[in-house]
Amino acid sequence: MSTGVFLAVLGAAFLHASWNALIKGGRDKTLGMGALVLGHAPFALAILLVVPLPDPASLPHIAAGLVLHVGYQLCLLESYKIGDLTQVYPIARGTAPLLVALVSVTLLGVHLAPLELLAITVIAAGILSLALVRRADGQRNRAAALLAITTGGFIAGYSLVDGLGARAAGTALGYYAWLSVGNAILTAGYLAWRAPGTLRRIPTDGRRVFLLGGGASYIAYATVIWAFTQAPIALVTALRETSIVFALLLGTLFLRERLDLGKVLATTLTLLGAVLMRLGRL
Repeated sequence: MSTGVFLAVLGAAFLHASWNALIKGGRDKTLGMGALVLGHAPFALAILLVVPLPDPASLPHIAAGLVLHVGYQLCLLESYKIGDLTQVYPIARGTAPLLVALVSVTLLGVHLAPLELLAITVIAAGILSLALVRRADGQRNRAAALLAITTGGFIAGYSLVDGLGARAAGTALGYYAWLSVGNAILTAGYLAWRAPGTLRRIPTDGRRVFLLGGGASYIAYATVIWAFTQAPIALVTALRETSIVFALLLGTLFLRERLDLGKVLATTLTLLGAVLMRLGRL
């Protein structure tokens, strides 16, 4: 991985943690998530004016990616309703590189060096320990941990699909722009069906998340999809999860979430696993 790609993914990690904190910190998380996803649309439409059409071979990937992204958004939303950012975010993001690495080895024929196998073990240890941390009121929150792990499964799924799809499309930006437009349409349809009042409030109450969160989220994942075409998917996915450090800081400094030794150690373990996976490709 080149230095430019490395720094770009780190920047994406910070943006990703930022919009997650914005959603978690809002009172109406359904409104926040809807505003964020619909906020992708202006950026995507602007990009479509200047990039070529994706190769038709990537259309199945776009379709599968839509299903996985919507599933991820709904699952993440439920996780944030019952769990702390400093618990939910690290578990969800830590699960993803573990699953991506396993699929890469068993199904895609990717060879992992011993150091990378050690990284998987360390990440797994971090995830297991995070599932045992206490929530803000001092009680165990296994339901939030289970939802976060499920969210991580969706992250792993769309990471693999989008990485392969962007390569097949021949245009990473074009691939994600069409994916974002489709995602916005599906999200608008879901809100119109389940929460029509929420959809009407996005231009007013959700304007801040629409503009700031939507922009941060779009730029973050567009950068990651581009990086998928420049470096191994498993490596990019692992490096992106350095965002757990940013999430820990944002959750404690701005959301006033309870910080304890368990969260610090578990987050550190998961981050260490991501770093080891990065070093395994040097």
